[in-house]
Amino acid sequence: MNAIEVRGLRKRYGDRTAVDDVGFTVAAGSVTGVLGPNGAGKTTTVECVAGLRRPDGGTVRVLGLDPWRDRRAVRAVLGVQLQEAALHDMLTVTELVRLHRALHRDGHDPARLIDVVGLTEQAGTRFDRLSGGQQQRLSVALALVGRPRVVILDELTTGLDPRSRAEMLDLVQGMADDGVTVLLVSHRMDEIERLCDRVLLLDRGRVVADADPAGLVAAAGLGERVRFRASGDLDRDALRALPGVGSVVRTGAEFVLSGDGDLLGPIGAELVRQGVVATGLRIERPTLDDAFLELTGRRLDPGAGAAA
Repeated sequence: MNAIEVRGLRKRYGDRTAVDDVGFTVAAGSVTGVLGPNGAGKTTTVECVAGLRRPDGGTVRVLGLDPWRDRRAVRAVLGVQLQEAALHDMLTVTELVRLHRALHRDGHDPARLIDVVGLTEQAGTRFDRLSGGQQQRLSVALALVGRPRVVILDELTTGLDPRSRAEMLDLVQGMADDGVTVLLVSHRMDEIERLCDRVLLLDRGRVVADADPAGLVAAAGLGERVRFRASGDLDRDALRALPGVGSVVRTGAEFVLSGDGDLLGPIGAELVRQGVVATGLRIERPTLDDAFLELTGRRLDPGAGAAA
């Protein structure tokens, strides 16, 4: 069963197309990551899924419901945390969580949820006096207070210190273990790799890749690299002839061999055959960040979420 279904989604702002024929599904109980450079259409897409923006075309369904037409029903099953929270400045953490809890037939105990997101000491603090990271954690609490079956998290850990960030990721993992469907927008590759079953890569308003993290790397067609230093020259033609080796590049005393498959064994054996003493020998496997660069032509900035 799919918790989210998006078909042919389109959204324009004046003469600019933000989302162009986007389609994907999210299986119930899964964690799906949404990656993309700034301006790729990520936030517009999740806002359409959440019913916060009306699409110009296509269909969106959350547990079979139209987020725009069936707003009341969708709000009962969907929790949303966006990058910037617009909340009443004069209300305290406890007052805000209790207020949002009152909007739902079922939900978490406010005091317990405040403790879970690490805001017990700030329970009596007004919203406008919270730090950015504390406001972010409060937004997550408000998204979860109604025990939603589907949660959208947009740049979840922006502004959090390392300890709070680790605790927040543990919280998301716990939600997934409990069967909650999570749609996670993030600029953090480590978060995507740790939490996500699948990754949607958006660029210029379109889905350019849809796979699990390992599949996304494979889709980029990137192989591994073996890097080492050696004094003097060596028989590079013999190295290029090894199975799987695609290129041999020398820069000063450093050699980098790229290709597919398990390269380290054959390369090591060939260096021994040539009598070459290699130092600093190491293998470098392609990362999700490498795949992102290959597929979009741009490097993803981990701090871009905050800047956006």
